[in-house]
Amino acid sequence: MNKFERIKAALSLEEVDQVPINLWMHLSAVDQNPKSLALAQVEYARKYDFDFIKLMPFGLYCVEDWGVEVEYYSQVNKPPVVKKFAIEKVEDWAKLEVLPPIYGTYGKQLQLCKYVAAEVKNEIPFVQTIFSPLTVARKLGGDRLILDMREKPHLVKAALEVITETTINFVKANIELGVDGFFFATQCASTDFMTKEEYEEFGVPYDLKVIESYKDETFFNIAHMHGDNIMFDTIAKYPVNCLNWHDRWTSPSFAEARKLTDKCLLGGIREVPYYDQNKNVIKNSLLLDGTIPEIEEHIRESINQVDGKGIILGPGCVASQNIPEKNIFAVRRSVVEYTKTLA
Repeated sequence: MNKFERIKAALSLEEVDQVPINLWMHLSAVDQNPKSLALAQVEYARKYDFDFIKLMPFGLYCVEDWGVEVEYYSQVNKPPVVKKFAIEKVEDWAKLEVLPPIYGTYGKQLQLCKYVAAEVKNEIPFVQTIFSPLTVARKLGGDRLILDMREKPHLVKAALEVITETTINFVKANIELGVDGFFFATQCASTDFMTKEEYEEFGVPYDLKVIESYKDETFFNIAHMHGDNIMFDTIAKYPVNCLNWHDRWTSPSFAEARKLTDKCLLGGIREVPYYDQNKNVIKNSLLLDGTIPEIEEHIRESINQVDGKGIILGPGCVASQNIPEKNIFAVRRSVVEYTKTLA
């Protein structure tokens, strides 16, 4: 199978010659230059023979054009951070205007897509990272979003419409450049942040508008649920064909999820430290300092939960940029070794 055939088979829960895999990470030393980032991502994917590329624009690309002030470092494992939010009072939500996708930081991510397409089109599937409208709103105003939702819901909803239309503009431009799908990330669909009722009102309608704009145009469409205590049942109903979450440290597990959905499951690799009940670190990330046998067993555990069908291996979220090369190779090699045991 080539990489397209392998991904499509996994998405359809069909037999694969080996479980597809990717271990995506931010490349914060180069992610302010779209061509440098594109070349680095392609080189990384080819070096480890990964089955797809998840484009990795920096996480604040979707808000800087609306006035968020960003501090840049351009260093490994030191991503940009917010210096000043764009929303400082509830009335600021009314100031947002629909943005075209071709200028500013949105435009730079289109360049990223264009450069990657030129390098790997028809060789490696690639997906663009986008954020749910409510997640963008949270990045615009921080956690005051919840207060503003309750105080002036009409203002926040009007802003969400603006964000949704801007996101759809960006989606359409990426499709024109040849992207194979989208990694739709929500960082708000967690009961640690809001109630399910609030997400049904302020999240779901806008999420669906964005996803509906591309679901029939691209073949590899992922929904990412960030954080703990996620609203899995809600997001699993979205018209996507692949689900990603922190399955190795929050519910549901792969085995539990397979009973809840027939969609492809993306994950199985724990990218974060191990914690005790009080959230204190008791063990560093397996990827950073685990032994090769530990990593191989970790991969086998994930694959065996669903008998190797309907899954793509990857982290629950971004992996560290400090993972030793030998451990990345161990992750990649584990899939091949598992396949041999079934032959």
